[in-house]
Amino acid sequence: MGSLLLMFFLSGKKTSCDYGPNARTLKFLKNKPLKITQKTIDNLDKYRLDSTKINQIFESGDVNFSKSQISQTLPNIYVLEFHIDSIGKHDFTFEARKNSIRLISIKPSSL
Repeated sequence: MGSLLLMFFLSGKKTSCDYGPNARTLKFLKNKPLKITQKTIDNLDKYRLDSTKINQIFESGDVNFSKSQISQTLPNIYVLEFHIDSIGKHDFTFEARKNSIRLISIKPSSL
């Protein structure tokens, strides 16, 4: 009964339940502006990708915590795995700083 009442009050509102580590990390990353560098452009061009694909990665990518380098102080390195039909599963490596993130590399995922 309580769950139904909660669903009624939260329906139609912009609420999220980002409790898992993957969801929290993706939310953390997508809320920071992406710094565009020439290396970022070169990486995206190499795989014929654009910024909309990066947004999709932040929505449904998988954070590979074992490949990421995370500490108490920034910058941190996050590796996000994402499957793209045209190129397969790839690792997208991002560097997170205090006020921004930047794409460092795109590489085929290792098995």
